[in-house]
Amino acid sequence: MAVHLRLSRGGRKNLAFYRLVAADSRKPRDGRYLEILGTHDPAKHPPVTVLKQERILDWLSKGAQPSVTVRTLLKRAGVIKK
Repeated sequence: MAVHLRLSRGGRKNLAFYRLVAADSRKPRDGRYLEILGTHDPAKHPPVTVLKQERILDWLSKGAQPSVTVRTLLKRAGVIKK
């Protein structure tokens, strides 16, 4: 099972809210996930990102692959440097 760290969309029309989740790569974007690792709210100014750094590092050490957007969020938060 290949695990990916990616965003799962929530919220209503024109007011997106995302959860950063660890999910099986074969599942759909908003489908079943293994664990919630944080949230990202781009509607706020500036955008608010809350992450569970310990759990993210644990998943990365186990071989999980972040999506391009998640990788950008992790770099901005300084998680990838660890």
